[in-house]
Amino acid sequence: MARKRSSKTTLIFFLLLSLLAFLSFLPVFASLPSLPSYSHSHDLHFHLPRHQRLHRRQKISVRKFEIAEDKFWKDGKPFQIIGGDLHYFRVLPEYWEDRLLRAKALGLNTVQTYIPWNLHEPEAGKLVFEGIADLVSFLKLCQKLGLLVMLRAGPYICAEWDLGGFPAWLLSIHPDVRLRSSDPAYLQKVEGWWGVLLPKVAPLLYGNGGPIIMVQIENEFGSYGNDKAYLSHLVKLARGHLGEDIILYTTDGGSRETLEKGTIQGDGVFAAVDFTTGDNPWPIFKLQKQFNSPGKSPPLSSEFYTGWLTHWSEKMARTDADFTAAALEKIMLQNGSVVLYMAHGGTNFGFYNGANTGADESDYKPDLTSYDYDAPITESGDVDNAKFKAIRRVMGKFSSVSLPSVPPNNKKTGYGSIQLKRTAFLFDLLDEIDPLHIVEAESPTAMEYLNQMFGFVLYVSEYVAKTGGSKLVIPKVHDRAQVFISCSPEVNGGQVSYVGTIERWSNQAINLPNVKCVSSTSLFILVENMGRVNYGPYIFDRKGILSSVYVDGSVLKRWKMISIPFHNLNEVPKFNPVIQVASKFHKVSAGKKLEHKSVGVGGPSFYTGHFSIDTKTEVTDTYISLRGWGKGIAFVNEFNIGRYWPTSGPPCNLYIPAPILRQGENVLVIFELESPNPELMVDSVDQPDFTCGPEQASVHQNEDGKASASLLTPNPLGLRTF
Repeated sequence: MARKRSSKTTLIFFLLLSLLAFLSFLPVFASLPSLPSYSHSHDLHFHLPRHQRLHRRQKISVRKFEIAEDKFWKDGKPFQIIGGDLHYFRVLPEYWEDRLLRAKALGLNTVQTYIPWNLHEPEAGKLVFEGIADLVSFLKLCQKLGLLVMLRAGPYICAEWDLGGFPAWLLSIHPDVRLRSSDPAYLQKVEGWWGVLLPKVAPLLYGNGGPIIMVQIENEFGSYGNDKAYLSHLVKLARGHLGEDIILYTTDGGSRETLEKGTIQGDGVFAAVDFTTGDNPWPIFKLQKQFNSPGKSPPLSSEFYTGWLTHWSEKMARTDADFTAAALEKIMLQNGSVVLYMAHGGTNFGFYNGANTGADESDYKPDLTSYDYDAPITESGDVDNAKFKAIRRVMGKFSSVSLPSVPPNNKKTGYGSIQLKRTAFLFDLLDEIDPLHIVEAESPTAMEYLNQMFGFVLYVSEYVAKTGGSKLVIPKVHDRAQVFISCSPEVNGGQVSYVGTIERWSNQAINLPNVKCVSSTSLFILVENMGRVNYGPYIFDRKGILSSVYVDGSVLKRWKMISIPFHNLNEVPKFNPVIQVASKFHKVSAGKKLEHKSVGVGGPSFYTGHFSIDTKTEVTDTYISLRGWGKGIAFVNEFNIGRYWPTSGPPCNLYIPAPILRQGENVLVIFELESPNPELMVDSVDQPDFTCGPEQASVHQNEDGKASASLLTPNPLGLRTF
């Protein structure tokens, strides 16, 4: 909690002071044009009976969060924001309260969270605010627990989240929508989204009795563009829905260039800064003042990095606890406000992880399923660690009351080994798919144009092989393509052979062997969407095959596309032909051994296993260890846990929160792309493990303090011809 610096006053004096402040208040914002959805707050006030209007004015007059004298003021008293990011969409709702209480025990008085548009509108016009997307319940819970909220409303959020929070269906619109710009087609979609979102949160603004003290516009726009008209339009939209009293703010890197491009001067929007942990904060806060009105620049680091993100094939990012705590104390000693990024990272469940790029869009670095971030509260909520203790010690120095006691780590259980069975080989399912669910076109079609946003697409065509073999080239594939060939069923039963993998970050030609088919050779290309870019100039990141496909220099025509979308975090595909057929095969396989078109084991296949939790045993968190497996995705009780890739690393395990599990039988389904553990076994264990992957992985920091590394292409994971 923040140190209280004002003496206790009588209620009468406080009311008189509030009245004087109200009478002397002059609006600092220019008049805004009327917006269609700007009616809910003001109209509601004037339609109330007179006695209720008077009561509401009195209530608002004593609840005020504002900026003056280069300080934050809460209800007339100076206030130091001691905050931390904790994202509701990375934590199961059953654990929201647990994680928020741990954040309070760390010493926080404020929680900052993004709002990912794609979570709430997975399909155009389909709005979701239930379950893990129940934003209003999360905000009300924050208030119940005595935590204020800084709300990062986007529409772009970055956040290491797929497409920076934009819904991928924006990429299916023709002509192309220019994201993060004044493009009217884009702004129309933003207006529709905010027209739903902002009225939902308006009743929860601090002045209306709720916990929200500030609302962020966009995110680090100064690192991306210089479109002031776009930013100003967002401000008008926000003011139209939220009113004039709420503090709107921006966050940008602490350099003159980023602040000049990303701030919205003249619109009364507070400019906050972020910078590398360990940098001298006070010269940056001095620069911050130049981009705020006089007296309106309380020092605020709205992203104080407690750790860092990690991509596949990198070593797990770690930062020293004492170093982090010392840097934090430098800010707080002089009454600076701070928001930890992250206080608690959580998990990128489903397919929502983001990705970064380097010098060009092919320098692609997808993020892990784990978003542990080396935060003081770990992915599973653990707090018994050096960083939590070091940061809590600093927080305690700036609290006039004792911090809440620290809760113990949540119990975790290893439920033992789980035996799996191969229930279906992907290519066995193709003959069973209804042709009505197969898209045909002359050229390969991007995933988004197939009305599919996540998962996999199987591209199928034919070519005439040369005697000495052929060469396959796909100039642009997003993100990872496994290539297979086969002859017609009349030749060796139509067995499918793996020939190689083309990866976005190391795109190379593949030699296609001559399998001596009687006629044409069938070509299968299974493309995985590994997460859309969320930061930088290459954010417009469609998935699938995005170019022509060449065999021996000639363009291959006449393609069939089969969608394999799977369940995602907050949605179930309307129809998934592959999963429907796989379910049928699973039932058949329970009674007899299936004959597969592959030779040996391996390749894209479904595996199913069961494990039981005794009805007298408490259900707790666990991890599933996938050491010895190749690459794929895992589902527990039909919940998409996320991606695994232990041969790339660093995670060997996937975190399974207790609310996903149940007493009695639990079902684990794995879609393994390459080679399974030879014993078809996984283990349920009681601790995380980030020691897998290539030994040469490295992490370094750029000049802006943001970590990067090349995604090292691992060994082809033991794949072979089947």
